[in-house]
Amino acid sequence: MRAITLAAFLAASAAPAAPAAVPQSYADRPDVSAFIDEMVADHGFNARALRRFFAKVRYQQSVINAMSRPVLEPPKWYQYAPQFLSASRIDGGVAFWRANAATLERAQNEFGVPAEIVVAIIGVETFYGRNAGSYRVADALTTLAFDYPRRAEYFRNELKQFLLQTREQKISPFAPKGSYAGAQGLPQFMPSSLRDYAVDYDNDGKIDLAADVDDAVGSVANYLAWHGWQTGEPVMEPASIDVDKRDEVERMLDGGISDRRTLESWQRDGVNATGIRESASGAPESPPGIGESAPSIPESPGADSVGVLMLEEEGEPSYWVVFNNWYVLTRYNRSRLYASAVWTLAQEVKRAFGGQ
Repeated sequence: MRAITLAAFLAASAAPAAPAAVPQSYADRPDVSAFIDEMVADHGFNARALRRFFAKVRYQQSVINAMSRPVLEPPKWYQYAPQFLSASRIDGGVAFWRANAATLERAQNEFGVPAEIVVAIIGVETFYGRNAGSYRVADALTTLAFDYPRRAEYFRNELKQFLLQTREQKISPFAPKGSYAGAQGLPQFMPSSLRDYAVDYDNDGKIDLAADVDDAVGSVANYLAWHGWQTGEPVMEPASIDVDKRDEVERMLDGGISDRRTLESWQRDGVNATGIRESASGAPESPPGIGESAPSIPESPGADSVGVLMLEEEGEPSYWVVFNNWYVLTRYNRSRLYASAVWTLAQEVKRAFGGQ
């Protein structure tokens, strides 16, 4: 499965040995010449044009340093989440939503993905475009494709997709800027995902995820829809675990997340999702942190599989039942913390937007 954002491959990357001395020009390297021959044979590129391209590409040691930076210990939820749930991130989401309300509503109606989820992904990825990256994508991807052995195969494919992307869009391959892993635009799409899922949402004849907010919004919604977002279904709900079952359930949480089973099966093992219930007056009751109109747990979830999630709090951990839509968020980024931060930021932005 193709990864989409920078953070999606960080967990799989480890510090490789320092690369060998890099020639002055990538165009002089045998491995690059072989890549050029492949692009000519498979995709009809002009060999001379590609050699000129690689002659102008520049090796970026800072890209290698960033990708090789060791992660001594994965962060805990209480360490990871605050940066994405700050007042400035929430206020920025409200401003982004207000400025692009018509496009977000249209995307919600067409793709079934709530506006707040799209806003939150863009907020987590790039702070609504403020931190979209300043590397030339050509430099970043070429450096990683030929001087980062651990992920060379992956990045050579992304470089291939990038060259196809720029040819299709009729733009200079030196124009796009992005992250040190080559992710582009407000939603940080890798080239393979950009080609597969990005859309020209304002019908101006081109796809621009960096400067065209309409395209960014439509592309995020399209990506989530293609990966199985279920309209009107829940994402994650607070859970309680029977005291006498807690040790047994916690042993099932590998890295904070369980395998998926039916909700009924979890209930037999002492896991109870609180969800949104009706009060005696018939009004909906929402647990803390859940928006008033958040979907409730289905009355008859049947065979739909769900997982149990643990999030580390500064005191006791919190437990959650996570549904299909939570797993769709992990298709954007595999981290349980990422998916949970997107959902939590979405609820906070929605609450703040509705209160203004």
